[in-house]
Amino acid sequence: MAKEEIRTDNAPNPAGAYSQGIVANGFLYTAGFGPADPATGKLVEGGVAEQTAQVMRNVAAVLAEKGLTFADVVKATVHLADLSDFAEFNKAYESFLEKPYPVRTTVGSTLNGILVEIDVVAALRS
Repeated sequence: MAKEEIRTDNAPNPAGAYSQGIVANGFLYTAGFGPADPATGKLVEGGVAEQTAQVMRNVAAVLAEKGLTFADVVKATVHLADLSDFAEFNKAYESFLEKPYPVRTTVGSTLNGILVEIDVVAALRS
């Protein structure tokens, strides 16, 4: 199986031994992104809505490297530090998407100083 690494300066640099994205078998898989501003490396200020918006911009930047958008996303995994933030998170998340929405799993996670982390799987265009 061939793998292609995807890298962009428009998303936060990896903080460890992982890629921003990998293309394999007709799909682009992204890393889990938090709400860091790629230009400054700092976390965006605000609550879960502001952090979700930044995370979605980070994910969008990786998708764009292969000419993809959220319309190409088939699966999302979301980690929330506090599941009681779900409604506020979902409103911000939904503003980046169009129907049909990708399938999604949302779980409560212990996150290191952030409120939300998201990774996606997108189908490559033929």
